[in-house]
Amino acid sequence: MNRTNNLKRLDETIQWDVIIIGGGASGLGVAVDAANRGYKTLLLEKNDFAKGTSSRSTKLVHGGVRYLQNGDVSLVIEALKERGIMRKNAPHLVRDMSFVIPSYDWWTSPFYGLGLKIYDMMSGKLGLGPSTILDRKEIISLIPNVNKKGLKGGVIYQDGQFDDARMAISLALTASQEGACLLNYINVIGINKENNLITGVTIKNQVSGLEKEIKGKVVINATGVFSDEIIALDYPESKPKIRPSQGVHLVIDKTFLDGPHAIMVPHTSDGRVLFAVPWNGYVVLGTTDTPVELALDEPIAMESEIDFILENAGVYMTKKPTRKDVKSVFTGLRPLAASKGNSEKTKEISRSHKITISNSGLVSILGGKWTTYRKIAEDTLNKAQAVGGLPERKCNTEHLPIFGHDHKSKWTEPLYFYGTEALKIKAINPEKAETSLSKKFFISENQIIWAIQQEMALNLEDVLARRTRCLFLDAKETGIIAPKVAEIMSKTLGFKKTWEENQVKQFNELIKTYQL
Repeated sequence: MNRTNNLKRLDETIQWDVIIIGGGASGLGVAVDAANRGYKTLLLEKNDFAKGTSSRSTKLVHGGVRYLQNGDVSLVIEALKERGIMRKNAPHLVRDMSFVIPSYDWWTSPFYGLGLKIYDMMSGKLGLGPSTILDRKEIISLIPNVNKKGLKGGVIYQDGQFDDARMAISLALTASQEGACLLNYINVIGINKENNLITGVTIKNQVSGLEKEIKGKVVINATGVFSDEIIALDYPESKPKIRPSQGVHLVIDKTFLDGPHAIMVPHTSDGRVLFAVPWNGYVVLGTTDTPVELALDEPIAMESEIDFILENAGVYMTKKPTRKDVKSVFTGLRPLAASKGNSEKTKEISRSHKITISNSGLVSILGGKWTTYRKIAEDTLNKAQAVGGLPERKCNTEHLPIFGHDHKSKWTEPLYFYGTEALKIKAINPEKAETSLSKKFFISENQIIWAIQQEMALNLEDVLARRTRCLFLDAKETGIIAPKVAEIMSKTLGFKKTWEENQVKQFNELIKTYQL
């Protein structure tokens, strides 16, 4: 992906078949599908790809055991199928993970054991392995740090794990490979119409400040929690269709879990499930489900949410995490499709997606979850074809490999998530390929250069938050290496020392929101 070349394509193209607003999971999924179907496809993202919710998930590719509890069977079946497709199409980004549910009473094991057998059956031939009821000794052997007081046994089941931001970047690269034109830091500031029908959008380049009108046959709103803002550009009197819910995650040292298996906490004080998941040499604890009024680019964790996670996770651990153990805190906003009257609690609102079409032809994606991104895109384009008068073409993404597709990727290697591209990154400068700028996590100079040259990274945050996951793993350590990363970036981009200094200053302000 090359931003300069794509800006040139933007100037040279008279009309696009499909214009997508939003570069998160749903928007990128639509871009892949639309380009693969042969449509002239443009994707516009006001910040960076996956800047919002799509980089701040619990890193799970799952059907959702909790949704089964809530009786949302159709969503679970759909998500389990999509989990299998993601695992098949992106083996370098999605892997199997065992989840253990410890039991401290007589009924948890049989209750969840039965429910998870149903979960297994729903997976069909795309299942990752059978769930099993385990005794006390077996649970301790799998999770040595589990709280042993009163432990009676438990259940183990299989689900999937992935790197969300890296999946997003890989989808962007897949869409680009299929012929789509993708641009980050382009804000849609207006929707243009003729005879009350949408004909395109007005954009503002966040880097240059230039404004421009773009023509398109159909415009798709895939902006997640910001969907109402785009809908308001189309129809200012519209009522809110999104009900944002905040999910907080805490990242702690891997010693708190001491093993490759995750823990699912089935009973928390607010009725949600809680996860402790090994990820990139650390452990992610989460999440919460707190209704919020405003959708912010950088949502802030509430003190009550932090306390909730630490307290509930600590019940199941021998070594109990405290505030000082938190390496990073990150917060995402779920774009829940609002129900009539907004009477339900956010944890009870279905994670299923809805697709609406306005009188003027704006196609909006409401709700949905990462695991079902591909199906969301398929459903969206099947409707968008008619809206835009596009030639009817079938979806082929069920069997489309994601960029970097590599069955031989080893998750023990630091560059595993690049798949087939890992060797190319090492080849940029073989002498520096194995040298990390940090002792806490792996980040090489080659990765920084690759992010700029091949993955459209424009600033320090792009590189340290999403092209690599440093900020999400250890915020303090990321602050220490930030000046060196900025120096490498400015040298690669041909910028002056003042650019470096400004980048570090801005990034240091951002880091504060990832620290307690």
